[in-house]
Amino acid sequence: MTGTDLSPTSVGARHRAPGRTRLWWEIAIVLALGLGQSAVYAIVQLAYRLTDTAPLAEQTATLNPPRSDREIFDLIYQVLSIGFSLVPVLLVCFLLWQRRRPHLGRLGLDGTRMLPDAGRGFLLVLAIGIPGLGLYLAGRALGLFVAVNPAGLDAHWWTVPVLLLAAARASISEEFVVLGYLFARLRRLGWGPWTIIVATSVLRATYHLYQGPGAFLGNLAMGLLFGWLFQRGGRLMPFLVAHFLIDTTAFVGYPWAAAAWPALFGLPG
Repeated sequence: MTGTDLSPTSVGARHRAPGRTRLWWEIAIVLALGLGQSAVYAIVQLAYRLTDTAPLAEQTATLNPPRSDREIFDLIYQVLSIGFSLVPVLLVCFLLWQRRRPHLGRLGLDGTRMLPDAGRGFLLVLAIGIPGLGLYLAGRALGLFVAVNPAGLDAHWWTVPVLLLAAARASISEEFVVLGYLFARLRRLGWGPWTIIVATSVLRATYHLYQGPGAFLGNLAMGLLFGWLFQRGGRLMPFLVAHFLIDTTAFVGYPWAAAAWPALFGLPG
């Protein structure tokens, strides 16, 4: 007899623990369904923009374009697009769900300290949002950003609610995967903290390349800050709140900003 533990609990735990090859395949599938796919398209789109006859500064990226010229179908398509884009989030919740509470603890969510976490998220907005706006203005002046139109939808009764849903979608789909899921899985693979922080930051920056090289630098800096703070605190909610507030400000506040500074925020003439 050897000293191997063959109890049902031990055997079940080994059966549930995925091996390294399986983990890599799992990560590849999760990314291919969402952010990894977006990163590949963003690289191709940047190459397209850089080889276009129009300078980068005269091009436009519309983040929330209309999907139909008929209002009711535009609304239906918008809601369907937001809903289906959250499927990778459901997948990572399924993969990292724990039987015991907190069920999503491995993603950095335990359902406690909601108000303090929201407060930290608001502070992150001040730390990132204002410098991010300055970077965008400087990048536009230097021709490193395309003109970003965050709110391309026509004015309907449902425009603002859909833009809020789009901001929530961006926050949830990015932070659940980039911070919660990848940090958990890459730790399982034996990666060190800063290797994970840098790798996830590069991914975050890459899927924003369609906005120009300046967006890569800005989101790389944001990813490094988010990753460092998440590594220290392990709580996902502040980053969900911060990302949602930043995107809400951009999506809903764009018409006012475009009217106030048309040369920087408006569509190229």
